[in-house]
Amino acid sequence: MTDEVKLDVDVAICGAGPVGMALAALMARRGIPGARIALVDAKSLGQAISDPRSIALAWGSRMLLDDVGAWPLPSTPIHEIHVSRRSHLGRSIMDRAEHDVDALGYVARYGDVVDALSRACERERVQVLRPVRVTSIVEGTDAVTLHLDDGRTLDAKMAVQAEGGVFGEQQDKPHARDYGQTAVIARVSSSAPVAHRAFERFTDEGPLALLPQDGLDGHQYALVWCVRPERAQQLLDLGADDFLSQLGEAFGERLGAFTRVSERVAFPLGLNADPRVTGRTVAIGNAAQTLHPVAGQGLNLGLRDAAVLARLLARDLSPAALDRFTRERERDRGMVIRVTDTMARVFANTGPLQSLFGLTLAALDTVKPARTLLAELMMFGRR
Repeated sequence: MTDEVKLDVDVAICGAGPVGMALAALMARRGIPGARIALVDAKSLGQAISDPRSIALAWGSRMLLDDVGAWPLPSTPIHEIHVSRRSHLGRSIMDRAEHDVDALGYVARYGDVVDALSRACERERVQVLRPVRVTSIVEGTDAVTLHLDDGRTLDAKMAVQAEGGVFGEQQDKPHARDYGQTAVIARVSSSAPVAHRAFERFTDEGPLALLPQDGLDGHQYALVWCVRPERAQQLLDLGADDFLSQLGEAFGERLGAFTRVSERVAFPLGLNADPRVTGRTVAIGNAAQTLHPVAGQGLNLGLRDAAVLARLLARDLSPAALDRFTRERERDRGMVIRVTDTMARVFANTGPLQSLFGLTLAALDTVKPARTLLAELMMFGRR
């Protein structure tokens, strides 16, 4: 029988995805020694790096990654975002030229972001415990104790929950809203691609997004197609040619014909807003808020959580820092949750108001201050 191994750190982070690793690297850059930070994750690094999912990084997120030495990484810049409503007049285009930035955002592979942040954490000598699971968390007045499934215990002044799953794994949590939609995810090619232009197309069932992503299995776009659950299963069951035909019918002819599609996967969509904070524990990223993928704001909101929390914990490892974190993040979190929730629910409905929404898009395209406000919300969040 071996003695229990106890580890002692300042901050323990549950979840070594992009948000958790960004938090660790930022805290180390702001003065907390890497050896006093522990990242705990159930997946091996190899499993995480091999994840092929596509993610959208806002301009502000690119700046954060650059700050910790995790940029550049393989990615495709977005120069324009084209927003439209199927079967209705009106559209809006956001262009990087109006905002004096190199790109409105970037499309990257999840595994590449993890790889870059992992190397940043390694340079800062952050302790990484993986693959290992947290079996229980016991919070005291002055510390938090995490029990790990390999028999070790981890004592920390602060514990951060940065591990969040998809909505289907979180429906029993407070403040959950089921949108009655499923996202069908794939990579596709078209006969007439438009370089560096992303598309957000609103249909009767939900948004259809095409994000430019060259160099990944020879495909040109990452597809996120939000539909009702029964429709999603039908799309998964279709042969490639029939799927591409139905995608073309839903999207239109702006990219010519769709010619190739990768393997398709699907997951349920909903809202979970549960930003838990106690005296010495806090949730960030998907653990605090799981959003609808419309406008691609989930990861970017989580990275802004990490930036604020890192700044505050580097100054003060007490419950007062978590109180300040809650106050500082309230406006940005609330605004992004309201905007994405409204877009997910309203644009997916049919009825006479849909023509008004089309006119709203047309007005947005002609009123520069309104367009600028929306673009800056997507790039930087509520400031």
